[in-house]
Amino acid sequence: MRDLLLVIDVGNTNIVLGVFEGDSLLVHWRLTSGHRRTEDEMAAFISQLFSLAGLDTGRVMDVAVSCVVPPALPVITGFCRKMFGRDPLVVGPGVKTGVTINIDNPKEAGADRIVNAVAALEKYDPPLILVDFGTAITIDVVSAKAEYMWGAIVPGARLSLNALYHHAARLPEVEFSPPPSVIGRNTVHSMQSGAYYGYTGLVDGIVERMKKIITPKPKVIATGGEAELIAPASSTIEIVEENLTLEGLRVIYKKNRK
Repeated sequence: MRDLLLVIDVGNTNIVLGVFEGDSLLVHWRLTSGHRRTEDEMAAFISQLFSLAGLDTGRVMDVAVSCVVPPALPVITGFCRKMFGRDPLVVGPGVKTGVTINIDNPKEAGADRIVNAVAALEKYDPPLILVDFGTAITIDVVSAKAEYMWGAIVPGARLSLNALYHHAARLPEVEFSPPPSVIGRNTVHSMQSGAYYGYTGLVDGIVERMKKIITPKPKVIATGGEAELIAPASSTIEIVEENLTLEGLRVIYKKNRK
């Protein structure tokens, strides 16, 4: 019986995958993007992941994809044809989302950001502010009329730390994580303090400015790799939705495929 939906979100740093049975997310994985992977390598990865989870790839009825890395899309599409015998549903022009995109050029809107808006609107009443911690941090607004309004984009915390490592001769490569104290007593803790509290303050500052011009008061939702880390120190993040993008892909699939 084919009753599983595989959803794939292809980002610049990670590929996040999930398997749904109906509306229930059974399992999800986060892989490095590996833009040079072949169709066969992707098929091998998926087969291993399914096997480890005790799932049969033969149960996959369809695949839904959002992708912000254009060179990776032909590989994903080809792997789906080989492994599942059909093209995936790819979020893009012509795909029904149920969300009005109210920005200067709707074609510029990243698929993952639209998918996040779709998922958030399934669970929460607008207006909303959506913070996605990825390679870049995006802070998006969904208006009280459920219109996607776009917002702000800044380099992500790990990208910033990586730039310091590569461009400052005496600074080491460090992991993005909360330091023991905001006052770093060594180089590593000082860099972690700057990144952790700096990005927390950056997000809170932008969100507070947005909240001053959005009525009624918006709910602030965070997702992405660093959401769980930053949320405890943030004064504006109210809810963390780890699998927001995966949930959005499921909703969009239901709107487009019968």
